[in-house]
Amino acid sequence: MKFTTIYLDKNKIEIVKSFAGKETIKVNGEVVSQKYSAFGAKHSFYITENGEKVACNLNMGYGLNGVVFDLYKNEKPIVVSEKSGCLPTLFVFILIALIYEVVKSFF
Repeated sequence: MKFTTIYLDKNKIEIVKSFAGKETIKVNGEVVSQKYSAFGAKHSFYITENGEKVACNLNMGYGLNGVVFDLYKNEKPIVVSEKSGCLPTLFVFILIALIYEVVKSFF
């Protein structure tokens, strides 16, 4: 399932993420990185700008709003997602469940 498409200068960067955890990065239709990950992976690849290769890094992960990513070109941020992770939300749900069980045991 395509997650998003980024148009960066004359390059088309597509991010595809499957339900099985396979992350695929395509640049102008060509697969440049592919990894399996349950919690997100770091992808390194190159794009061509003005005849020169430019290093890019794309970090996938999860946040409060679902799948998030950061894209860097020559170590400079291009797209930066919210950094708050889903761990605090998970902790709150677990805490509520524990409190519920404790209160339920008194009645």
